[in-house]
Amino acid sequence: MTVPASDPKSVTGKPLAIAESVDVLVVGAGPAGLEAAISAAARGFGVLLVDENPVPFKTMGDDVPLHFGQGMAASARNRNTMMEAFVASEPRIVEAFEAGVDLRLGTACWGLYANGPALGWMPGLVAGLAGEDSCILVQARHVIFACGRRDMGLGFPGWEKPGVMGATAALNLATRYDAFGPRKAVILGSNTEALTTALALREAGITIAAIIEQAAKPIGDADLLAKLSAGGTEILAGHVVREATGRDGVEAVLIARLDEEGRPVGEERAIACDGIVLAVGATPVVDLIDAAGCKVAFQTERGGYAPVLNGSQRTSIGNVYAVGDCAGIWAAKTRDRAIAEAEAARAVAALGEDAADTAAAAAAPPAPDYDISAYRLAWVRASVIEARAEFHVCQCEEVTAREILEVRPPRYLDWQNERRNDRSLSALLGEGPPNPDQVKRLTRAGMGPCQGRRCREQVAALLALGAAQPLSAIPLAGYRAPVRPMPLAMAALVPEAPEQAEHWDTWFGMHAQWVPFWEVPARYTVATNDATGRVASE
Repeated sequence: MTVPASDPKSVTGKPLAIAESVDVLVVGAGPAGLEAAISAAARGFGVLLVDENPVPFKTMGDDVPLHFGQGMAASARNRNTMMEAFVASEPRIVEAFEAGVDLRLGTACWGLYANGPALGWMPGLVAGLAGEDSCILVQARHVIFACGRRDMGLGFPGWEKPGVMGATAALNLATRYDAFGPRKAVILGSNTEALTTALALREAGITIAAIIEQAAKPIGDADLLAKLSAGGTEILAGHVVREATGRDGVEAVLIARLDEEGRPVGEERAIACDGIVLAVGATPVVDLIDAAGCKVAFQTERGGYAPVLNGSQRTSIGNVYAVGDCAGIWAAKTRDRAIAEAEAARAVAALGEDAADTAAAAAAPPAPDYDISAYRLAWVRASVIEARAEFHVCQCEEVTAREILEVRPPRYLDWQNERRNDRSLSALLGEGPPNPDQVKRLTRAGMGPCQGRRCREQVAALLALGAAQPLSAIPLAGYRAPVRPMPLAMAALVPEAPEQAEHWDTWFGMHAQWVPFWEVPARYTVATNDATGRVASE
């Protein structure tokens, strides 16, 4: 039998420029990530722990990795100060150093590549890591994701103003970096995450003027509500923000009461503040997990889309684990870091074991006290659908809620020929739940530099409302590496073997795009151009 020669133009078999190889790569230096790194080092594994924080001030300005909303104080510009504050805020970072963990702060993991149905030639698990002036590929036997959480965005007129930010970003700026700009804030949402954030901000010296909740009654822990109320915070259930006012930033918030059908009614009231904290829903950070090909599903008890795990925190990809908030968010975990640390300990205990030995499904967290899908949809309906004026749900690409629901082409195309009589989502996108990826391609909503961090959940909620579906029916908009915005110059730092670069244009089907004038026929059109010949590198 003759073995066919390998295709020299195929990427298969081309050597990758692997800069380092490690036993265990841990992504995220929060409570779960640190526990995983320290425990793995204690078992004799070589451990590399990376965390993109503290991110540069410019990156914060792009709302990456969290919705910072230009709420950073001037001290956030000082990189050394931010690095010192980050290390000082978590005593276990020193413990990790002492345990022999290779800890690299300010280093982002922008992608993980694993062999699967569409990729079968990788030498193993390969991660892309980028620092301030470096970009390398690292091969790991095991990968533990501890990527944390971020917050669902919520739009209203004026929500683009400096001072409107996510709860996780606000909490990090205030408690970890002492770099929270606003001095008087209003919190949107009354779940446990919202209330714990409000109390932490108050302990950091920020006045919490009010808790705004669209539901008829607050949904969070009664003891936390009592503490806030006793401290002078006004609890306003059955209300919604109508507008954030101010010239160069938030100066006040206008609120209105909601009727029984969730519509704003009556006179509006102004509350003076210079910060608005969005805490209507925390969601696991699954960008790396989804981009790598791990199975992800909407799990109400875990706060939305989260990885599908077994009893040892293992994902659907062998030797890839998820722990901490990226594995699921619920009230008890928010209040007690020991739960996240226990997840990390289970993952480390399974390192090196056969997947079949730990195939039991993960124990389900406690069921939430409220319907997460209905709650988040109610916020979007009251704040976005019932808004007094149009605003950009996707701030990067300047796409409004109406343009998303009517699947309108991007405004820069100057589309004039509108002949559609039926503008329902089913008529435009077909039967079945609408897919956010399809809407993104048609409207550009979610295609900006923040990579959908401010609008992703809002777009899904709008599609759910437009199609009369629960949030769980709306597919997760796909993630792709790099999951962090990167200049092309950073990607160029990853070296390529000569064999890999020789036929790179062939992989994209790039035929020669320049025809010498002496070869141009008398009658030449692009349609008749012969694109079947050799490509440029040949």
